[in-house]
Amino acid sequence: MSNILILYSTTDGHTLTICKRIENYLNQKSKVSLIPLTECTKKDLDNSNTIIIGASIRYGKHNPKVKEFIDNNLEILNDKHNAFFTVNVVARKSTKNTPQTNPYLIKFLNSIFWKPDIVDVFAGRLDYPSLNFWDRQIIRLIMYITKGPTDLKKTYEFTDWKRVEEFALKIFNLIK
Repeated sequence: MSNILILYSTTDGHTLTICKRIENYLNQKSKVSLIPLTECTKKDLDNSNTIIIGASIRYGKHNPKVKEFIDNNLEILNDKHNAFFTVNVVARKSTKNTPQTNPYLIKFLNSIFWKPDIVDVFAGRLDYPSLNFWDRQIIRLIMYITKGPTDLKKTYEFTDWKRVEEFALKIFNLIK
């Protein structure tokens, strides 16, 4: 049985929700641990056969701790089966929802030395009511400019859950 470690960096909690869906799928066939990336220890990394990192985007960037973690653990990541995915609202657009077309994922992967075995991008969730005043206004402006939803009273989920499951299946096939 494989030991899978899922690490996440989330801004508003949706990346964690996606990680839990992946965990539920992989738990049927492996032992899975789900840990915030900032709480991961060397022991956690050493005790896993497969490492998955999921990270959200806010204002076009990942949390700097994601790159720092990858840089500091590059050798361990390269020695194990691994996968990376990013979550962003830009991926709601069909022209920006693949690893080859998502500008934030492309830019991030070009900024690191790690080349994950499996890479994907998932459209996120926009929860206007939960945002603070300034984030709500800035994100609404960005949505207006990019022809996205702008109703501040609503929550919009763009995640393709079938695609998340397909990502988990790719990981399962990688480790079997």
